[in-house]
Amino acid sequence: MRLIYAFVLAFFLVSCGPSDDKILTAVNAGLAANGGQISASVAKGVVTLTGECPDEPCKTSVESAVKSIKGVKQVVNNVTVAPPPPPPVINPDAALNTALNDIISGYNTVKATVQDGVVTLTGQIKRSQLTELMQKITAANPKKIENKLQIK
Repeated sequence: MRLIYAFVLAFFLVSCGPSDDKILTAVNAGLAANGGQISASVAKGVVTLTGECPDEPCKTSVESAVKSIKGVKQVVNNVTVAPPPPPPVINPDAALNTALNDIISGYNTVKATVQDGVVTLTGQIKRSQLTELMQKITAANPKKIENKLQIK
């Protein structure tokens, strides 16, 4: 009879891991560092993850971190990976030339050329005007700006 009691006691001690609530608390503490993009639920030690990661390494690392939490028996990773951002819109040379003519008309000593989406700036400009000019040209959506301006 003692052997049966010992077996039942051993089974009880082995099966008594952390409760689902305690596991969830530990998982949520770890997920909080992720910025709240992933949520979790726990049932009988099985953690189900949902939400979105910016890339595959993020998804993998979240799963690994959750697997290492005491009491987690299994992880169901339903986290999705965000699609990449769309490529930037680059205006064609003709549209860039039109925009540049308007932009640099207020800067008498600045010249601009466009080739294959690349704007090349030459001439001279006051340091106080450079930031404003660059912002205006960036808003015209060139592929690249080559700044060869001399600062006065």
